[in-house]
Amino acid sequence: MKKRKLLCVLLTASMLLSLAACKKSEDETTASATSATSQETQQTTEAKAESSVPELEGYSLLWNDEFDGADLDESKWTRETRQPGWTNNELQEYTNSTDNVFVKDGKLVLKAIKSEKDGKDYYTSGKVNSQNKTDFMYGKVVVSAKVPEGQGLWPAIWMMPKNENVYGQWPKCGEIDIMESLGNDTTISYSTIHYGEPHAEQQGTIIKSGADSFSAKFHEYSVEWEPGEMRFYTDDELVLKVNDWFTAIAGSDELPYPAPFDQPFFVQMNLAVGGNWPGDPDASTDFANAEFLIDYVRVYQKPSYDTNVKKPEKPFREPLADGNFIRNGSFTEAENLEDDLDWKFLLFNGGEGAAEIKDGEMIITSTNCGTEEYSVQLVQPDLPMRKGHKYKVTFDIKADEARDCIVCVSAPNAGWIRYLPDTVIEIGPEWKTFEFEFDMTEKDDNNGRLEFNMGKRGHTATIHITKVRVEEITA
Repeated sequence: MKKRKLLCVLLTASMLLSLAACKKSEDETTASATSATSQETQQTTEAKAESSVPELEGYSLLWNDEFDGADLDESKWTRETRQPGWTNNELQEYTNSTDNVFVKDGKLVLKAIKSEKDGKDYYTSGKVNSQNKTDFMYGKVVVSAKVPEGQGLWPAIWMMPKNENVYGQWPKCGEIDIMESLGNDTTISYSTIHYGEPHAEQQGTIIKSGADSFSAKFHEYSVEWEPGEMRFYTDDELVLKVNDWFTAIAGSDELPYPAPFDQPFFVQMNLAVGGNWPGDPDASTDFANAEFLIDYVRVYQKPSYDTNVKKPEKPFREPLADGNFIRNGSFTEAENLEDDLDWKFLLFNGGEGAAEIKDGEMIITSTNCGTEEYSVQLVQPDLPMRKGHKYKVTFDIKADEARDCIVCVSAPNAGWIRYLPDTVIEIGPEWKTFEFEFDMTEKDDNNGRLEFNMGKRGHTATIHITKVRVEEITA
């Protein structure tokens, strides 16, 4: 009996071990199948995203993110964290919280949140960058995005060098701003490069209003970055072309062109709150909808690039026969006031108005003076400003009612410094002649700009201008 009992026990144990082995085999097969299915799903998603990316003639796709997954792809992006006031006097704290940076419905969402801390308003927001993950030198970057509306909101798509110390800290290292927009006026998008010491910049703008505004729908922003040229586009419309940048340490010679834009850069995107440019948010800012949405980021490259480039020489404008650098200064010719040739009329930040040339005058009518002095603006660019030379600005001006305006000669490519300082002039129904002289003490600049700024100051009376001159009075 003991032997039979022992035999039964041994048989039972053997059967149990066999069953356990079968179960383990089944579990491993199921796990393997599940893993394979998950991997297949991921590969299918990636393949689908890859297949949806259009080919560009002359380019190959270097990397992209269609944001089709459930989470941020951390093999490509880093959630950057920064304390308030880190730069530009911005108010937000950039966090790594999924409340501020997350993927939803095939879009990357950078969300600004208003809360309270120590009894004061406190703002958090999102910023991502591809530094040390997808750096590259030269190529075409294409981004589809929709910006939020709201005073104090400042979304941006931009690029910085992988190593800022190659040529020195900002701005010597260079910066490529593919798109910036201000939440208080999302009809305007800005594309800019920063470089050099002293700080210099070049900027282009594009305006789309109503149902086409930058907060109303997604737009595609891109830059074609090559060794000797950068071209910025919005919805395939050229916004800015630049090829004459530089970098240097103050007081030293310029470094060999095309420095600083001859090193690896990375892409970053953020939604700032407040700061020097947009100003602080106010009661009208809707933080429930303060979301910067990015549909895709695609980076392409050509098979090769010719790096043997030279900085183009832009000739200085020659004066007219009478010595005047201003073209059409007496407004004898009708001209397009929206193009970049000679006179241009501009509206920003709530400014509303119109300009026309009639009977030898520039006539500017405005119905809203906007929030900035440049909200209603008449300019003529490309004025030659040579270091050590002296210049004189003269013009006749009047207004239908007593008011003031501001005149200056600015430097759009040199950090908007003033060669002729902002000068307030009082005007009224009688013609007045104004004359200003100034010494050019900065480095040569062939893009000085005469400005008449008629915004912000509470006046909308119609202005008449004629006999405008800018001339060199000593060589």
